[in-house]
Amino acid sequence: MTLRGKRSQAAMEFLMTYGWAILVVLAAIAALAYFGVLNPAKFFPEACTLPSTTGMACLDFNVFPDSAHLLILNSGGRDLNIINVSVGDCVTEFNIDFPDGSSRLFDVTGCSFGNVGVKLKQPVSISYRDTYSGFQKTAVGSIAVTIQ
Repeated sequence: MTLRGKRSQAAMEFLMTYGWAILVVLAAIAALAYFGVLNPAKFFPEACTLPSTTGMACLDFNVFPDSAHLLILNSGGRDLNIINVSVGDCVTEFNIDFPDGSSRLFDVTGCSFGNVGVKLKQPVSISYRDTYSGFQKTAVGSIAVTIQ
């Protein structure tokens, strides 16, 4: 066997060895992804946020396949009148006085958010009227949650 033949054989053995190693690593990654270990949605934090400039805060929340429940605190220094609350495309109309310093549970019903266990990230919108100025405003935030 010539020197060129030995180099070719060494190169082929090198490629075959690393080729099998790469194939084993890819198979392991595929198995982990198949069984849900590498599912990025698993590490999805649950949160409900509203802009701090409105003085409203989302204290607690729960989403079901057909409804969403948001516990909102008014700490903006002004009394408000809530006109509507929406989660995604689902809107529920209200005409509720919301005094400063109080919290209230808002039920957004008649929706179709998906199946139980599905991760959901949707915009949250609260339309309200400032009872002092009479101006109508909208607070837009978001909710990220697993449907229960």
